[in-house]
Amino acid sequence: MSLQDRTVRELLDDVAARTPAPAGGAVAALVAAQAAALAAMAARFAPDAPEAAGAADRLGAAAAALADDDVAAYSAFMAARRLSRDDPARATALAAARSRAADVPLALAEAAAEVAALALPLVAGGNRNLRADAAAAALLASAAAASAATMVAENLASDPADARLTRAARAAAGARARADAAFAAFPAVAGD
Repeated sequence: MSLQDRTVRELLDDVAARTPAPAGGAVAALVAAQAAALAAMAARFAPDAPEAAGAADRLGAAAAALADDDVAAYSAFMAARRLSRDDPARATALAAARSRAADVPLALAEAAAEVAALALPLVAGGNRNLRADAAAAALLASAAAASAATMVAENLASDPADARLTRAARAAAGARARADAAFAAFPAVAGD
């Protein structure tokens, strides 16, 4: 069953269970999907942002699908680890599974960064009544991007020269900059 089809209670129980998945990657994907939904809602109420709503919808659907992809990638990695050490296919299977386990959170980090980029203009230029929702979208997207980037780093720890690490770091930094700008639009809580 897709994580998208679980009730909130079931999903929370699944994550809290003593099982390896779903875990951080899947949760980050669902957070990014929720951030995209908030951005889409804020865009639909904004006077000049119809394209942003459609883009946020697409990013949200992609992020939600990545939750299931993350579970599948981790399951494939664990299956490869269980292969006999004498199996000549083990090294190749492990390398492919580890690579896929980095590709999924990288796609998520980049999608979440796009969500943050869509949400930020809605904080100042969208419907005044939804400024905080647009800011929440940027903040949640940033958290998802940073979480996904840590998954990329963990899964590529044995290859520090892999270009995907730079892409993940760039996505997380971009999302964080937009989230910081969104938060700064609320000086009563942001300070300075």
